[in-house]
This record gives sequence, structure tokens and C-alpha cells, in this order.
Amino acid sequence: MKLSDFEMDIMQLLWQEEPCTASQLHKVLLADKQKDKKVAYTTVKTIVDRLEHKGAIERCGHEGRAIVFRTIVTQDTLSGQAMPSFMQRFFKGNSRSLIAHFIKEEKLNDEDIEYLQTLLKNKKLD
Repeated sequence: MKLSDFEMDIMQLLWQEEPCTASQLHKVLLADKQKDKKVAYTTVKTIVDRLEHKGAIERCGHEGRAIVFRTIVTQDTLSGQAMPSFMQRFFKGNSRSLIAHFIKEEKLNDEDIEYLQTLLKNKKLD
């Protein structure tokens, strides 16, 4: 399933806020101080309709006249589908480069480092 950046933004909101209406999603987007552009309700509704058409979300009820939506596709499923193309696009398919970039560029605390070490140790045992 291919999703645009804005469709992914809406999916992220749905995973956090679900179930919710397009109007509720629009209000959350308007309240987000990190986003520098404001979008119209009709734009949000169009994206919600596209996500429903693509099978990423479904209708699960009504609040008055508004349709309530929930996700069908999990965050893990979408990230698993997006990762190969992301890795190919930015790191020429080289997972070592991706991991090295992440470790060098991210601010990692001791807990993060311990978690990564555990993941690597478990991967080695596989």
C-alpha cells in the first residue's frame, strides 16, 4: 500500500486518536504547533476518503451525522512496507549505512543504547 506523506500524517493521528471523525482529525491538525501550514477540513476529509478507499481505514460508527473511522492497517505493517523503499532511496539498500546513520545522528540515552545492544544480541542468536 503506497501512501503519500500527508496520508501517513493522517494515519499517525488515527493510530493515536482512534476511533475519530474527519472533523476531530482536522482539529488535532490545527492545534499542532509543529506544523507550519494549516489545512482545510475538506482536504482532511479527502485524505480520509482516500485512506478508506485504499483499505487503510474503515467506518466504525457515527457521532451525530459524522462518520467515525478506525485503522485497519497497523503501524508495523505500513512501516514494514515503507522501509525497503526508504532504505533503497536514501541508503542504496544498505542496512548497515542506515543503522550507522541512525546511531551517529540520534541523541541516544543509556536506556536506548541498552535496548539496541539487546536487539543486536538477539539478532546474533537468530
